[in-house]
Amino acid sequence: MAKNLYEVIFENDHLIAINKPAGLLSIPDREQSQPSLKDMLLAKYGSIFTVHRLDKDTSGVIVFAKDEITHKYLCQLFESRAVEKYYRAIVHGSPAQQKGTINAPIAEHTALKGVMVVHRNGKESITDYEVIEAHPSYSLVEFQLHTGRTHQIRVHAKNIGHPIAVDELYGDGKPVLLSSIKKKYKLSKHDEEERPMIASLALHSYRLKFINTDGKELELIAEVPKTFRALMQQLKK
Repeated sequence: MAKNLYEVIFENDHLIAINKPAGLLSIPDREQSQPSLKDMLLAKYGSIFTVHRLDKDTSGVIVFAKDEITHKYLCQLFESRAVEKYYRAIVHGSPAQQKGTINAPIAEHTALKGVMVVHRNGKESITDYEVIEAHPSYSLVEFQLHTGRTHQIRVHAKNIGHPIAVDELYGDGKPVLLSSIKKKYKLSKHDEEERPMIASLALHSYRLKFINTDGKELELIAEVPKTFRALMQQLKK
């Protein structure tokens, strides 16, 4: 298996928390198209249990249980919404309100499999958001999930008119290029074409907070990818 493909944030005898890179499956897909994070952990630990998952293109904190009792406990926490879940994302534009709550029910698109839409007959879906850093072209926003619908943050970000950058399903899917934000951008001599600053979905599972099996609060944080920070630095200039 690839070495150092993932970073361990926290580990004890009962659970392990990983900072998952974008582009890596959390758990195997039906086609077994590529090794998943779970496969890698199984190879290392011999026994690992899925608690929740992140989309392949979403990076950040993900938790796996190491035994059945912890698995049952953590699954109940997630199902009963007893886990605080915070994500950070680069969105297009700058939301007018600094913070707010998006309460818009989500359902699967009737014709497009795997695509979700805001629909009055959908399931209750609630997301809080707060703008951390705003710029006219792109902003860094923190989202807190109160429900766990498929693609919830991506659908809700689109719903308020600020889709997540490089989102092929709910945005334009185009990579973030320095030339699009820097007027006097010049390609370096060594490059034939411009390399994107952000080339995949700009959504990151930033922080999870819950009461652990020992009765103490556990807070797990995975810092946002360097690409997010680099973009914000460029936008300040």
